[in-house]
Amino acid sequence: MEEQIKSFLTYLTNEKRYSANTLASYSSDLRQLCAYAESQRKAKDGTASVGVELNAQILAGYMRNLRERKYTLSTVARKVAAAKSFLKFLTETGRLRDDLSPQLASPHVNKSAPRPLSISEVRRLLAEPGKARTFEGKRDKAMLELLYATGLRASEMVGLNVKDIDVRGSKVHCSGRNLRARLIPIDQHIIQILKEYMAGARSQLVNNEEENALFVNHRGERLTRQGFWKIIQGYADKIGLKNEVTPRALRHSFAVHRLKGGTDLQSVQQLLGHAHVSTTRVYKQAEARS
Repeated sequence: MEEQIKSFLTYLTNEKRYSANTLASYSSDLRQLCAYAESQRKAKDGTASVGVELNAQILAGYMRNLRERKYTLSTVARKVAAAKSFLKFLTETGRLRDDLSPQLASPHVNKSAPRPLSISEVRRLLAEPGKARTFEGKRDKAMLELLYATGLRASEMVGLNVKDIDVRGSKVHCSGRNLRARLIPIDQHIIQILKEYMAGARSQLVNNEEENALFVNHRGERLTRQGFWKIIQGYADKIGLKNEVTPRALRHSFAVHRLKGGTDLQSVQQLLGHAHVSTTRVYKQAEARS
């Protein structure tokens, strides 16, 4: 099954153009399915088989195994979605005779309206990195300011390259999900922060002149989503915010505050890169409650 997984991931990379983060999640989830299938074959036959075949019994057991591990519903839903997509690929490419994806029932995940930070909380959060007066502090200031000014996803933020910042046009070019590229306008205040970061702190942090990433870690390499999350939560802890603060929380805050400021729903939809306005409407509900 390992070769089939590799073939599927290649398909997602070349044909679907999935992001590196999505591919990593699919790879991890499918290898968990593969490991479970192999363990069941080994328990039945006494030896691990090469080229494990999936069937309804194995899939039913896999679902039970996920429930027994007490994953959150959203995690189970993600793992099921990866498995179903993989099974459909195997069927369509003739590697599997019958489509087994209907054997997997995805749990219903309620999408609750996001809780945004207040404007005063955002201001305190954005002000904190500047107190450090270090290269990392200047980088963090630029990242947080840009995130709140654009509503970018964490993966989009860490995926930015220097060339994606249009200084003259005051815009950020974002590749987005599923090739939905968009240009996001930013004001001169943010442009100035980015210019100062690129000319100063970034040039000191980068070790390799060929590095294209806009935001880099202490080793001069592209910052990861996990690293970005830890940075934001670290500043949230410093200013005493009790709730978990993630890049997604600032994206939520951007949307709600824009709506509260009078920006129409369709404009916010375009800025966020949502394919459907129904996805953006949840922020309208949060804005009404705040």
